[in-house]
Amino acid sequence: MSENSQIETQALNSERLALLKQIEDQLEVPMVVLGFGWLALLVVEFIWGLSPFLETLGTVIWIIFILDFALKFTLAPHKPDYLKANWLTVIALLLPALRVFRIARAVRLLRVARATRGLRLVRVIGSLNRGMRALGQTMGRRGFGYVLSLTLVVTFIGAAGMYAFESDNPSGPNLPDYGTALWWTAMLVTTSGSDFWPQSAEGRILCFILALYAFTIFGYVTATLATFFLDRDAENAEAEVVGQKAIQSLHAEITALREEVRELAQSLDSNRVAAESLEADTSIHPS
Repeated sequence: MSENSQIETQALNSERLALLKQIEDQLEVPMVVLGFGWLALLVVEFIWGLSPFLETLGTVIWIIFILDFALKFTLAPHKPDYLKANWLTVIALLLPALRVFRIARAVRLLRVARATRGLRLVRVIGSLNRGMRALGQTMGRRGFGYVLSLTLVVTFIGAAGMYAFESDNPSGPNLPDYGTALWWTAMLVTTSGSDFWPQSAEGRILCFILALYAFTIFGYVTATLATFFLDRDAENAEAEVVGQKAIQSLHAEITALREEVRELAQSLDSNRVAAESLEADTSIHPS
């Protein structure tokens, strides 16, 4: 490739990147709203199932996600790198096709329900990934508020997944309802623990992912709280030092004022003595 061709290619890639950034900025708010709606529909699907209207709504959102991804993929100058960075998104977008094209029914007829449960696990992970992206776009990927919001999303989605995998264990204890699953997931995320442990392979994998997330976030939260209290202690110590300096300064001013009053009193006494002496001389030697 000649030098001119390389320059033209670089210029074209720069223009495509600029256009891609502009489109992402314009679509940021609606895609974030649809992302949270997608998460809510996933929770409803796992717990109660979707009505025909909600299923249609989920399909519409899914198609919008596909169009959005296709547009961004077309504009991306380095497509292999873009796919490598968004492989989980690609899988999450492909899985709903099983419901749309009724492939899941064929899977059930082939009696490989384990594969279907594995696909549901991938859907949970892919949805968590989309939730992270949505929060990252709205709040930025730093700060205690982002971590707290992300933890809530992980807890609710994780509880829906655990309920889907552990609500009907034939060989042991289960999570009979979503409230119990939510309580168990919250205890796991806060590192409090619980007597229940998943029985299915998918539930154990999801439990491991949630525990790994909790371990990571627990260290961040601990460090954040420690920094907060250390800063408060530093501010209190600084305020105490400033207060002591102010008291010392006030004490010095009071001492100086007392000295001035004492000198003024001495001056008044001297003037009084001088005046009495002058009056006595005047009475002895009248003019």
